[in-house]
Amino acid sequence: MASGPMQKCCLAATLHEGTPTGTVHTINNIQIYISHPAPSSPSSHPAIILLTDVYGYTFPNTRLIADAFASAGYMTLVPDLFNGSEVPWPPPESFNLQTYIETTMPGPESVDCIVEGVLGYLRGLGVKRVGGVGYCFGGRYVCRFLKGRNGEGGLDAGFVGHPSFVEEEEVRNVGKPLSIAAAQTDEIFTTAKRYETEAILGAKEVPWQICVYGGTTHGFAVKGHMSTKEARRAKEGAFKQAVAWFEEYLI
Repeated sequence: MASGPMQKCCLAATLHEGTPTGTVHTINNIQIYISHPAPSSPSSHPAIILLTDVYGYTFPNTRLIADAFASAGYMTLVPDLFNGSEVPWPPPESFNLQTYIETTMPGPESVDCIVEGVLGYLRGLGVKRVGGVGYCFGGRYVCRFLKGRNGEGGLDAGFVGHPSFVEEEEVRNVGKPLSIAAAQTDEIFTTAKRYETEAILGAKEVPWQICVYGGTTHGFAVKGHMSTKEARRAKEGAFKQAVAWFEEYLI
């Protein structure tokens, strides 16, 4: 695998300050948090689909990130990839991640259909270009849709933060620009896995980048503790990395 399966570090989280400003809609039988850009933003601006970690589309930190992308000019949609079965925040003391992975967590047969439904909705609105943002669990599906299920009709550019579950073949199939934000210390997207991913992408004729953030651990781009300057700088840096990538390869 190009990144390993989820581990306990995926559950480590600190709530960030702020009140989400988007709204929840049901589209194609999918619950979606949508954050709209300011009315002054160009109507032709691309959209972003944000694919979440295991805390799902209801997690406040994720919604705040969606609002931040909207402030940057992108209509941002955060679908419920788990059909209501995301890990609850905060997890109960009895929660067992491995049991959840084996019995509850959805796989590609379910998540692919959800992503396709959101893409279909956006294409129906006339949105010509769609970017994908994926954190941890969601990172795998950004990679999958940078090919498109049948090679066409997928995402046009992608950004991934500290991914999990990504198969080597899924990286090999990436055919659109991909940017990755990696933690210095990550039990899932390890240094060895990062080098493996670099080797695969380096052999392809597709724009890519991997940025490593010093002093960080898995989850820093979404769930890090904002009490330190270093943590804030890393989280904000990963977000700016994504925006810069989309400005270059999506607009």
